[in-house]
Amino acid sequence: MSLEVSAEVYTTAYIEDFARFIQASPSSYHAAAELARRLEEAGFTGLDEGADWSEIGAADGAEALGRYFVVRDGAVIAWVQPAASGPTTPFRILGAHTDSPGFKLKPKPTTGAHGWLQAGVEVYGGPLLNSWLDRELELAGRLVTRDGREHLVRTGPFLRIPQLAIHLDRGVNDGLALDKQRHTQPVWGVGDASQADLLEHLAGIAGVKAADVAGYDILTADTAAPARFGLDGALFASGRMDNLSSVYAALVALIDVASRGAVPESEGSAPTGGRGRGAAASHISVLAAFDHEELGSETRSGACGPFLADVLARIGEGLGASQGQQLQAFAGSWCVSADAGHAVHPNYPERHDPVVRPLAGAGPLLKINANQRYATDAAGAALWVRACAAAEVPFQEFVSNNTVPCGSTIGPLTATRLGIRTVDVGVPLLSMHSARELVHVDDAIALSRAITAFLHGA
Repeated sequence: MSLEVSAEVYTTAYIEDFARFIQASPSSYHAAAELARRLEEAGFTGLDEGADWSEIGAADGAEALGRYFVVRDGAVIAWVQPAASGPTTPFRILGAHTDSPGFKLKPKPTTGAHGWLQAGVEVYGGPLLNSWLDRELELAGRLVTRDGREHLVRTGPFLRIPQLAIHLDRGVNDGLALDKQRHTQPVWGVGDASQADLLEHLAGIAGVKAADVAGYDILTADTAAPARFGLDGALFASGRMDNLSSVYAALVALIDVASRGAVPESEGSAPTGGRGRGAAASHISVLAAFDHEELGSETRSGACGPFLADVLARIGEGLGASQGQQLQAFAGSWCVSADAGHAVHPNYPERHDPVVRPLAGAGPLLKINANQRYATDAAGAALWVRACAAAEVPFQEFVSNNTVPCGSTIGPLTATRLGIRTVDVGVPLLSMHSARELVHVDDAIALSRAITAFLHGA
């Protein structure tokens, strides 16, 4: 999707395609598959972690680009590698995550009582529990059969967490308290639980036998379609925008880099070790979409795991980098950690900082925290100022109220693991971690434009 069209046409095209991306991504595994599909359509080559990567980036000509991606479970790392890349060529990394809060299917998932069939689920991450009530939900994720093969599966509208009627809880509007075990088990039919098998239903959708399913990672997702609404269609509501808003924005940006080519270093700049193919490349552009951020990222496909370090090491190895040269590359590298943030809530203004108040429609956030819950420092702020200026989009700062501690992101984790300079950004949302979140369309698009400028080298 070209950025060189009218603002109105681009906004409509961006938001409609963003909605399609969300609908194709009810789980992190589906998001990874959709990323892979779109990257392949854009000319990227998928790599197998178990294969030899020594030939990547061997294209002829200083303007040639290598386009690659690799999938690890529900995570994807993709990159655009100029042919002039060398052992000390730095990286421009955009980090995001594919998972969202919700519920995950437990072992022995078929439960029920009093004539209702229910699903045994466990809380995944930190969902806003009440927002999941009385919605048509689907189950989505992967089944793994005894032969080790993975099978993506999704049910479509299939289950619902019913709220207790007000007639049976007259004080509910004075305060709703949900027990995470007793009150969040969804219903999916009627009958005798001993005679039903939820796993068999999922296996049938995937085209495998239930007896062959050896393991599964199945989560819930809201099935309501994304919607653009409000005055002038300025608002957009959907599930999973934390953090598919960043993943999609970065995907659009990386494909733009691949289509236009990376910006070469200016004449007279310090060489980065190009291998005799003309001017050295300024950088290698990378999209790192991790899984399990909502759980703390401490998995093999999360930001605390080795995935990004593994991929960067193998890229460096293919470019002939020594350990010292790879550290040189890291010293010149940047990571932008893009995750959703909070717009000022009009009904709860006291929960926000009294001075720094991000508004919907006023641009993406530069996220700052004195205790480094976000990785932004002065140098990172300057980088984001340059990127937004190059993209001709506004930005605004975010800082928490001192009495309302903020969460964290993959930013500090990436900076700690790799020593790469990192800055935290994202779109301002309302209803973060709800089953259905809200963003201003201008902010979603401005984030993608700024990321595009960053990956191009601004």
